[in-house]
Amino acid sequence: VQLVESGGGLVQTGGSLRLSCAASGRALSSYDMGWFRQPPGKEREFVATLSWNGSTTGYADSVKGRFTISRDNAKNTVDLQMNNLQTEDTAVYYCAARTQGMDFRTPRNYGYWGQGTQVTVSS
Repeated sequence: VQLVESGGGLVQTGGSLRLSCAASGRALSSYDMGWFRQPPGKEREFVATLSWNGSTTGYADSVKGRFTISRDNAKNTVDLQMNNLQTEDTAVYYCAARTQGMDFRTPRNYGYWGQGTQVTVSS
């Protein structure tokens, strides 16, 4: 599975961005999907997850109520709508497909990753 993120950019505090992850090579409907981010100088951290059929979601406490993950299996895409962005949301954002394990917060359970897209929030 090849994953390609898009939609990152520079936005002011309080603004919104919508990230998209497009897949090729295999249907995303086979996988639970996740979004992670890596702030400058920090480790990669969990942001959001969505089950293969879209029935179950999970969010990091820091983004709950502001970010929404969604998927369109027909288009083979997974999106992350980010509202009310704050400077601490600045990071490289990655989408990933979970290939093992039940812990959706653990990066090592995701076997396929995109190259990442930069999100910068300025004050």
